Amino acid sequence: MTAAPPSPSRPASPGAPDALASPGRRFDPEFAALYRAEFDWVFRTLRRLGARDADLEDLAHDVMVVAYRAFDAYDRSRPIKPWLFGIAFRVVSDYRRRARFSREELSADERATTPAHQESDLERAHARALVLAALDALPLDQRAVFVAVELDETPVPELARALGIPLNTCYSRLRLGRKRFAEAVTSLHREDAGRTS
Repeated sequence: MTAAPPSPSRPASPGAPDALASPGRRFDPEFAALYRAEFDWVFRTLRRLGARDADLEDLAHDVMVVAYRAFDAYDRSRPIKPWLFGIAFRVVSDYRRRARFSREELSADERATTPAHQESDLERAHARALVLAALDALPLDQRAVFVAVELDETPVPELARALGIPLNTCYSRLRLGRKRFAEAVTSLHREDAGRTS
């Protein structure tokens, strides 16, 4: 069972992303408000989609750069999070094609020296690590649908639209993702029990 790395610290309330404004283009105050409101959510979403902690802030900014460039074409009558999720999914897809991942094991010595008052933090970190390890068992297309629907409660039709896939494909990925996630959790629990027995 892999242990959770320390929770990455998200940038504290990013200000208006003036650096995104290109020469000759007036910065959009509506987008600045969106950036401030949704940056932390984008950051967490990228983590759930499998980005390494060390890369999260850069990737979150990448998502916001893409969103900024496409903001004029965004249909304001639609929910914003599925649209941002679609962008985050594409950014993570490109990132995962370029990167290799490894998760660090929490050694027995580290577990043995954990102070008692930190046990609840360790339990939460362990549960988080279990979820992330189970998510790692899913192909990215299933993982994305599972995360958006099960964790962010995105309606499937909105998600299908944001990802640019047929509705039935989205439902199929969700069904397969739920099945693989449940199987992965069961397998990880067995491995964990085998280590502690």
